[in-house]
Amino acid sequence: MSLRIYNTLQRAIVPFVPREAAKVSMYVCGMTVYDLCHLGHARSMLTFDMVQRWFKASGYVVNYVRNVTDIDDKIIKRAIENGESITALTNRMVDALHVDADALGIERPTHEPRATAYVPQMLALIQKLEANGMAYAANPDVSGNSDVNFSVRKFPGYGKLSGKSLDELRAGERVAASHAKHDPLDFVLWKAAKDSEPAEAKWDSPYGVGRPGWHIECSAMSCALLGEHFDIHGGGADLQFPHHENEIAQSEAALQDGLPMANYWMHNGFVNVDNEKMSKSLGNFFTIREVLKLYDAEVVRFFIIRTHYRSALNYSDAHLDDAKNALKRLYTALASVHSELVGGCDASTSSARTGIDWENPYAARFQAAMNEDFGTPEAVAVLFDLAGEVNRTQSAALGGLLRKLGAVLGLLQQVPQAFLQAGSGHDALAIQALIDLRADAKTQKNFAEADRIRQVLLAQGIVLKDAPAGTTWVTAS
Repeated sequence: MSLRIYNTLQRAIVPFVPREAAKVSMYVCGMTVYDLCHLGHARSMLTFDMVQRWFKASGYVVNYVRNVTDIDDKIIKRAIENGESITALTNRMVDALHVDADALGIERPTHEPRATAYVPQMLALIQKLEANGMAYAANPDVSGNSDVNFSVRKFPGYGKLSGKSLDELRAGERVAASHAKHDPLDFVLWKAAKDSEPAEAKWDSPYGVGRPGWHIECSAMSCALLGEHFDIHGGGADLQFPHHENEIAQSEAALQDGLPMANYWMHNGFVNVDNEKMSKSLGNFFTIREVLKLYDAEVVRFFIIRTHYRSALNYSDAHLDDAKNALKRLYTALASVHSELVGGCDASTSSARTGIDWENPYAARFQAAMNEDFGTPEAVAVLFDLAGEVNRTQSAALGGLLRKLGAVLGLLQQVPQAFLQAGSGHDALAIQALIDLRADAKTQKNFAEADRIRQVLLAQGIVLKDAPAGTTWVTAS
């Protein structure tokens, strides 16, 4: 069964056909690094981490670009407020992003370009647009610095991604008409410098001193690293309009060869809090590291991955607790055969995803689910069915398959007992001493004492698991 993807551009699930056999080129809009990443950012990163993992597991070579926006109004404002340079702020936030993403098991992209390193490419693209009449310089200031805007109405395909006509967009336009724009729908490609802005936010250009607009950044970086046309462009649903719509317009207008910027457009759903999108502007966000203080990183990953990437995801402690308990059920199955499994797997390497027999009925169902628009809810259901079979049969072979399929999603790569005991807050040696005393009591047929010890541990949140290989313990749900 071949892979099918929901293409936002076509508003349908369609077969995926790469531009080049067995290779995938993918660009995903990354973070604007003026603050710590929140769970909404984590969802986007995890979604496309899952996507590129599945491509790799399916035998593709993936060229994955996820950019960093390191020049922006918010970044300038925050740096000034903090009394630090833009470079110091953005470097610090990129380092924090990497720490958070690594904790969640998110593999690094092939390329992670920073916008500030591609200003020459942005200016070259703007000059192309100006030369073919799709962009215009507007009202230079007293220093001769000028904005450059894109002429939206001159691009006949504008609105094809969002599905909105120009008249609909004009009716919903919230930006007041500006003397610097020919039309309120026009968007900025290059911003003239302001006297109040720091020197490191200014570049020389044919239009005077200024800096790039947000939309042109991604067009230039994707073209530089993936070419003028590539397979997949992705990002959060909030980027569909205007950011991605504007990317299409400026990229395709610059090239004028009739080919699409990207063949497939993918958008992940929001993370909601009380049915409102989690965002910094609303103040209803939780940073990744705040959540990781309360929950194991794999629990957070599982919480996000088990919901289909296009669906809304409601955040709450109750939902995370449910994810934790569900993940414990999978690890409990692995723990029952762990001593028979040879070594472990590292979810961050391709070795964890190799050697899967896709003819196995469980693996085949998993593959079919993932091949239908990355259907992780159905794929996770297969993991639970397989875990049930492992519990029934105590088959190490099936336990190994469970672990390998989990690795495809970046899951189930910890030592089972370590995961099951995590967060107990108890002294493992003291618990083991009580387990040994209980074993002695059972040997002496003092079952009342053995049961008393079990109850003492249970009162402390410790659940004992008796098996032929011995007694182990987990934390209570």
